[in-house]
Amino acid sequence: MPLFSFEGTSPTVHPDAWIAPTATLIGDVIVEKNASIWYGAVIRADFGRIIIREGANIQDNSVIHVNESVCEVGKNATVGHLCLVHDCTIGEQALVGNGSTVLDQAQIGARALVAAGATVTPNSVVPPETIAMGNPAKKQVPLTDSARLWVDHNAAIYQQLADRHAAGIEPVEP
Repeated sequence: MPLFSFEGTSPTVHPDAWIAPTATLIGDVIVEKNASIWYGAVIRADFGRIIIREGANIQDNSVIHVNESVCEVGKNATVGHLCLVHDCTIGEQALVGNGSTVLDQAQIGARALVAAGATVTPNSVVPPETIAMGNPAKKQVPLTDSARLWVDHNAAIYQQLADRHAAGIEPVEP
């Protein structure tokens, strides 16, 4: 797994976290227990700190960057495939849908869901247990039953999948 020190600060990864061999972590990144960082993800903390809390998952090809503050992905939260998360806070057990963008100083509440492809603009607040939709994500509705299933179960599914990948992937010769 590519881990890079930047100006003397290196990523810290809990031994029970799983980092895909093609993910890249740079600088002041903290990855807590049972978190997973998937293939092609880039987490670059060269201005401030990025914290990936316990059980959170950052899926394939997502990018997380921070300005001179702290960007945090909460406990058991999900950042879906191909997301851009920049200098913001993702609450506990929140889910950022595939292809979404969450920008500077935005706050995604606990158990909130950012719909696939949505853009949460700078300084926006998505309240807990709310779905934010659109580009920009101006439409917000209460969490539906089907969305609640994703919020309730996605972190556990990815923790189990990370265990399978940790035990089951091997490079192959062409």
